[in-house]
Amino acid sequence: MMHDAAISQSRTHDVSSMRRVQTLLIICVCIVLSMSTWFSTAAVVPQLRVVWQISDSMASWLTITVQLGFVLGALMMAITGLADRYPPPVLMAISATGAAFTNLCLLWAGGAEGAIGLRFLTGIFMAGIYPPSLKLVASWYLKGRGLALGVTIGALTLGSALPHLINASTGLQWQYIIVATSVATLLGGVGIALLVRMGPYPFSSSNFRIGSLRSALLNRKYVLITAGYLGHMWELYAAWSWMLILVRARIEQHAERPQLAALITFLIIAAGAPACIMAGYLADKFGAIPTTILFMAISGTAAVLVGFSFYLPLWGFLIVALLWGASVIGDSAQFSALVTTTIDRSLIGTALTVQLGLGFMLTSVTIWLVPWIAARVGWQWAPLCLVPGPALGIAAMVVLRRTWGRDPFLRPAPSTNP
Repeated sequence: MMHDAAISQSRTHDVSSMRRVQTLLIICVCIVLSMSTWFSTAAVVPQLRVVWQISDSMASWLTITVQLGFVLGALMMAITGLADRYPPPVLMAISATGAAFTNLCLLWAGGAEGAIGLRFLTGIFMAGIYPPSLKLVASWYLKGRGLALGVTIGALTLGSALPHLINASTGLQWQYIIVATSVATLLGGVGIALLVRMGPYPFSSSNFRIGSLRSALLNRKYVLITAGYLGHMWELYAAWSWMLILVRARIEQHAERPQLAALITFLIIAAGAPACIMAGYLADKFGAIPTTILFMAISGTAAVLVGFSFYLPLWGFLIVALLWGASVIGDSAQFSALVTTTIDRSLIGTALTVQLGLGFMLTSVTIWLVPWIAARVGWQWAPLCLVPGPALGIAAMVVLRRTWGRDPFLRPAPSTNP
């Protein structure tokens, strides 16, 4: 009898584990599709420069406004408490539909001025996809949450790289890239709405209260985690936004085939997907804090070396750039995972949204800064201005480790964990 009960319990555990894995895969596929509109214009900016006759500065605003829109959307969600009051699948499905529509409207923008407004609206809708997806995945995992969130950010990375793959594989005019990414985002929203529900470890719903948010912001651990995240974000989105232009500069310097630029850019950004999974594994095994320190050390070093790699053959440049692409995003999920272990469960959605909002506000500065630096020292050395981000992020996480003592991911899991 005891043996039969053990077998039954084992089978129940296996079914539950399988369901979690299946749900995570579905969420990730939907995220890959939904996030494709984020860098839809960055993937075709060389074409838009010609068609709309825009400068590097104006081209940067096509991405900066997405970031600013994301910040406003995140603040709106935090102030209204939407992040904690409504199920993530509902928020994600509605937001994906809105993002698909505003992205598609770029076909009738007629120029950069109209496109900038539409990109701002797209950013607002993106705030209803990215933060809720982290909360949704966390509701399915207690043990192994670092790895699960790492897989989720890996999906976000692939979604961000997807427009470059479409561009590289088809060579189509920019309008077709916009249509393809809009359809992909809509399909992602439909998939979330029809196939995904909250997991067995849901977070409490609550109304937004300024006093409660204030207590979260006064949490020393939360502040240090957010400081580390800001250092990470100083580097990340500027690298993603201008990677295509950086790669083209390297190819043009050596008179190599310009058609390779889009494919190489996709490979560099997509390298972050397996790195996110690796970081999640390392976080669950060795701790989230040392994992973030390791990855920021690698990405900061790669940002220094990528300029020197211009002097190497293409394969040498590609090795350095792939290392940068993998490390610059690999640890991203661990900052969010650390927040879920620090903040009261009823405020997780709001705390994550505020953290992300601050991070994306900072990215607006570096996305503008990189081409400004490039105009003065060249694209080869422009990445050097991103190095202070991971350096300061490492400092914050070192202080956090001393403050926290034992990494929260290494504490014994409760007996109710799966």
